[in-house]
Amino acid sequence: MFSFFRRKKSEKQPSEAPGQQPDEARVEESAAPQSEPALEPAPAVEQVQQDDAPVAGTPPADAAEPIAAATLEPETAAPEQVEPQAPVSAAPQAEQSEPEPVADAPVAASSASTDVVEPVGVVGEASTSSVEEPAPEPAAAAPSEATVKKSWLSRLKQGLSRTGQSIGGIFVGVKVDEDLFEELETALIMADAGMEATEKLLTALRARVKKERLTEAQAVKAALQEILAEHLAPLEKTFPLNSAKPLVVMIAGVNGAGKTTSIGKLAHAFQGQGASVLLAAADTFRAAAREQLMEWGARNNVTVVAQEGGDPAAVAFDAVNAGRARQAGVVMVDTAGRLPTQLHLMEELKKIKRVVGKADGDAPHEVLLVVDGNTGQNAISQVKAFDAAIGLTGLIVTKLDGTAKGGALAALAAGSQGVRPIPVYWIGVGEGMHDLQPFVAREFSSALLGE
Repeated sequence: MFSFFRRKKSEKQPSEAPGQQPDEARVEESAAPQSEPALEPAPAVEQVQQDDAPVAGTPPADAAEPIAAATLEPETAAPEQVEPQAPVSAAPQAEQSEPEPVADAPVAASSASTDVVEPVGVVGEASTSSVEEPAPEPAAAAPSEATVKKSWLSRLKQGLSRTGQSIGGIFVGVKVDEDLFEELETALIMADAGMEATEKLLTALRARVKKERLTEAQAVKAALQEILAEHLAPLEKTFPLNSAKPLVVMIAGVNGAGKTTSIGKLAHAFQGQGASVLLAAADTFRAAAREQLMEWGARNNVTVVAQEGGDPAAVAFDAVNAGRARQAGVVMVDTAGRLPTQLHLMEELKKIKRVVGKADGDAPHEVLLVVDGNTGQNAISQVKAFDAAIGLTGLIVTKLDGTAKGGALAALAAGSQGVRPIPVYWIGVGEGMHDLQPFVAREFSSALLGE
């Protein structure tokens, strides 16, 4: 019994003897390199916060134990917990789990004030070695083309339901007589089809009814649908994606029409067709316009050429040169929104087009106008003014969901107000990535009449 107490006392003496090193300190000193002093608890924590070079292959969970062991009291820390203190430098990987969202780099052979904003996925490759497994976005966001088209057609019909109810509802429980044609004329005018298009459609419909001796209202409705599809057919045209490399596309429109959003959706669609895309943020005046386009670029993994506050023509010029150097498939130039009555801004738009032509003699290959589908007949005047200024090659009609003025395209096809029938490449019915689809006259006619 007495020997047992003496032995316990002798085990405590090394930690109580003055001037003698504790066991924890000896183990820490032996684990540290000979050329460096022993690590102390506080500097070890500071090193974890400041070190920016993670060691590949070391999981953050293993690196956390040496840090905790280094800050324990000498009597409670076991030697087995102190030995892993050598890989303390691997701990910063827990703090640097994601790359920086946007990295700026100067454009080669261009002005020093213009930046190329690389897509998020290009900055480093930390996404492959990150602690958190990436979400299976490709598998989840890979619906078949038929599924996307079917879903979009249903949204198109739902979006044009207000127009469809005003026109298609006339054919319910009525006789085929002159009263039907009068009501139909009023409905088409109210849908902003315009007088010229309305007269042309009704003249063709009267002739069809008389020739085929149609007596049922639904048969008359089907005949009107075919006549409307034939009327809209000149507006249907496939976008020439591979006609040039890079294909320089200049996009204009009034404020709030949805230019930047349409550019983001088109970038996604072009990539789906195998074309590489580069974006130019030539809208240097609107607040957050540059950031909005950069966000779309990050979402689509697309490079953005941007400049904070400067000449929009210079940004467009640098973007075309960068697209040629990078062998991009498409270069889309976003411009600031403006009204046709703002003559100084329309002159600036002309300047952008001229400067782009200096970077590439044939550019811009496509000049597109984004039109808000809710504006109705005002869209015709916009098309006429912008076409006179910069020579439009195509239209993008947005926000057709929920509008009662879907007949404006019929007015455009009829050459209302002296405007030439410019092709409608895409129409939009929502804010989703797939809600901007190519214009098909027969599909639009069917949705417009409430089929």
